[in-house]
Amino acid sequence: MKFKVTGKQHISKNCLVCGIENPFGLKTKFYELENKEIVAYFTPHTYLQSYPGILHGGISATILDETIGRAIMAHYGQKSFGVTIELNLKYKKPVPLDVELKVVGRMTSDKGRIFEGTGELILPSGEVAVTASGRYMKRDVTQIVENDFIEDEWFASDGKDRDEIDL
Repeated sequence: MKFKVTGKQHISKNCLVCGIENPFGLKTKFYELENKEIVAYFTPHTYLQSYPGILHGGISATILDETIGRAIMAHYGQKSFGVTIELNLKYKKPVPLDVELKVVGRMTSDKGRIFEGTGELILPSGEVAVTASGRYMKRDVTQIVENDFIEDEWFASDGKDRDEIDL
């Protein structure tokens, strides 16, 4: 099913997941969809290997955690963050390196200061490789970082390069 992209989320310079200047980062791009889900795209490279040709499970956890935690932005805006309280994963298939992968995240429950969410890491074939569920505390970015981060490091990603995404 195809969903319209309604926005592209902010990124930063040095974040492991989205940082465009982090030489070891995933350089992930995040999109908000009309159904309020978040879709992330990234290509894991060899330096993130676990077994030969396979992405390290900790990186799968990292990208799922970030994507689910960002789901709050689709509901409350770019200055909202989810700070992880608990994260649970199920590894179903090996995740290959050097191919573009898709991660989907969403809020499933909104309980005031706490929200819950789920997500999937999807292989190019469309198969789900890893699933996750978690609990997050809602935070405004100003409660987490100094003002210079917002001014110097937290910025809109260049252009909306996808109009719709197939899930």
